[in-house]
Amino acid sequence: MKAIVCKSFSQIEDLSYEDLPAPTAGKGQVLVNVKAAGVNFPDILLIEGKYQMRPSLPFAPGGEVAGIVEAIGADVTHVKVGDAVIAGTWTGGYAEQVVADEARVFKMPENLDFVQAAGLLTVYGTSYHALVDRANIKAGDTVLVLGAGGGVGLAAVDIAKAHGATVIACASSATKLAVCKEYGADAVIEYTTEDLKERVKQLTAGKGVDIVYDPVGGHFTEQAFRTLAWGGRHLVVGFAEGNIPALPTNLALLKCASLVGVFWGSFTSTQPALFQTGMQVLLDLFRAGKLKAHVHTTFPLHEAKEAMRTVADRKVIGKVILTT
Repeated sequence: MKAIVCKSFSQIEDLSYEDLPAPTAGKGQVLVNVKAAGVNFPDILLIEGKYQMRPSLPFAPGGEVAGIVEAIGADVTHVKVGDAVIAGTWTGGYAEQVVADEARVFKMPENLDFVQAAGLLTVYGTSYHALVDRANIKAGDTVLVLGAGGGVGLAAVDIAKAHGATVIACASSATKLAVCKEYGADAVIEYTTEDLKERVKQLTAGKGVDIVYDPVGGHFTEQAFRTLAWGGRHLVVGFAEGNIPALPTNLALLKCASLVGVFWGSFTSTQPALFQTGMQVLLDLFRAGKLKAHVHTTFPLHEAKEAMRTVADRKVIGKVILTT
């Protein structure tokens, strides 16, 4: 089978497109013929050796796919050969076939195509876990979303609105913010040209926000933390800006606020039952048309390096998808 292969922890340019032996489904596993695969920022960190965990070399990147079940291993019960599914794979998704554990395979919503479905597992799974499991979002909360034009950010806007929250979306361009408005954002801040803290103060009549969703990090983290209302929750989702910020902890004391870590990848394995329950809720929301994954563009599998460069250059609104 054809696959994108990482042979050393290096740069996107060092990836190769070549033949690999086709995988087989072992006990409790599902073999999927990949129709589409999502491209995520952590995929880039993985090949550079900068992610929280390192896979064994060589490997194919790619943590989420949509496709058709080709074969099932012993003890697999909830999917069958021929089913259209989405699957979380950790690695291996940038390939024509991939094996996934049954617990990370879900029947695809019938109202989605493979391209749409391939882009929802990671960003929507992360944002659902962050807002629902970690921040206990409720109707009436005000949520500030940093990096709202990116994959997880736009998913956070979508999920927060589906839960009855007021959403303030922050992004680096008017084009990205226009899409956030399409997804229901109540207010927007272009934080490259506006003062984040002062604008939030204006928008909330001085009260502040209940939840900060932060996949950006860097110097925006402290600015956003300062916008929290009393008892607010700041979700640490990632560091897309590239720098891990230092936060004055007296700010948490003064606001009685919480700094809440969100490590979705680890959560899916340490709390599998909660992960599966959340995914079923998410997929039902997609089936009901209450959520919609935004696809920025697609690339064929052999152009995966160009797709990853597009994500690395932060040119993306929503998701980039590879097709086989």
